[in-house]
Amino acid sequence: MAKNAIEGGKVHIRGVRAKASRGVHPGDKILMTRDFFDLEVTVQNLAADRGNATIARTLYEETPSSVSARIRTIAARRLARAGLTPPPTKPEKHDRRELRRLKQTDGED
Repeated sequence: MAKNAIEGGKVHIRGVRAKASRGVHPGDKILMTRDFFDLEVTVQNLAADRGNATIARTLYEETPSSVSARIRTIAARRLARAGLTPPPTKPEKHDRRELRRLKQTDGED
């Protein structure tokens, strides 16, 4: 996933688009573009060996501005979906045709 994010241009280190071979150092700021928000972290330390996610979380710190922006975005998305109740089943043939008719616009509104 990380390699795909880097190749897709969604990771920047010190303001420069990252490459898979680029090394990081303590104090570097990394900006990662996620689906609905940007995540900015500061590298605190480097690990000598690959470890699990629990150890990895101790090696970086999310910036306060990134935390507040992420919380605001998540809250806004929750609020936008607050009144939405998805149907319990897929639409039947008749329902799909009705939905198609409702979605079609012929420009005469």
